[in-house]
Amino acid sequence: MNSAKKNDAACGPFSGNVVGIAGGRLGGGERLFLIAGPCVAESREVMFRTAEALAELAGGLGVPLVFKASYLKANRSDSSSPRGPGLEAGLELLAETGAKFSLPLCTDIHESTQASLAAKVVDIIQIPAFLSRQTELIEAAAATGRVLNIKKGQFMSADQACQAADKAAGAGGVLLTERGTFFGYGDLVVDFRSLRGMRASGCPVVFDATHSVQQPGAAGAISGGSRQNLPLLARAAVAAGVDGLFLEVHPDPPASLSDPHTSLSIEQAKELIPQLVELGDYVREKF
Repeated sequence: MNSAKKNDAACGPFSGNVVGIAGGRLGGGERLFLIAGPCVAESREVMFRTAEALAELAGGLGVPLVFKASYLKANRSDSSSPRGPGLEAGLELLAETGAKFSLPLCTDIHESTQASLAAKVVDIIQIPAFLSRQTELIEAAAATGRVLNIKKGQFMSADQACQAADKAAGAGGVLLTERGTFFGYGDLVVDFRSLRGMRASGCPVVFDATHSVQQPGAAGAISGGSRQNLPLLARAAVAAGVDGLFLEVHPDPPASLSDPHTSLSIEQAKELIPQLVELGDYVREKF
């Protein structure tokens, strides 16, 4: 069945499939789950401080948490922008963090050859938005048997995102993530219809609240953003029945090596996330 026909039947408020991660259940009307962490694996201190705070928060709320950080940022506004510790050192730091705080892990890959190496460490392999049409990359990631999180490209429709998910045969499960759509140059908007549209795939649908408020290239050599709009869009997505949330969190966002204008501080995360989980529970109870 093609995605357009599937969409005619996609009337339920939540995804039809449940994805299992380290004993947790993601999607299918289960409680709201979180994919969260610093944008890039900067240092042991940043990783440990963020992971400890998020693990304590999610544990207290009783919701699944997948800790995410990138070992390498391939898509940079400027060649001088920090890119991260690299494949080997970054995966080692991710593995150390996951083991210390007993957290499942997520990271993104940029080349097919990275898939098997990342799969040795992480539970979820993420396909970046700009690479979401790259068939070979998706197939290589799926062949590892790990769960995939495919970011919907800023240029893609919901139906096209569903087609990307169809390429992931053999994966341990697929998540589809909305992260905004290009609105001219240097800005993004969120078409909330895509949350319903991607649900037609059966995959759990995630809302990336951090990158949806990004303004690409708006701060010169780095991307800008409107962090003040993040809570508004996150609440709207949860009210619309999204299965999970993607949030970048950093101990000191202005000092972050990546996405300083859109990352949440640990204090902001501690204030916002309980509100979103409570709203998610309400939506699940009513619908």
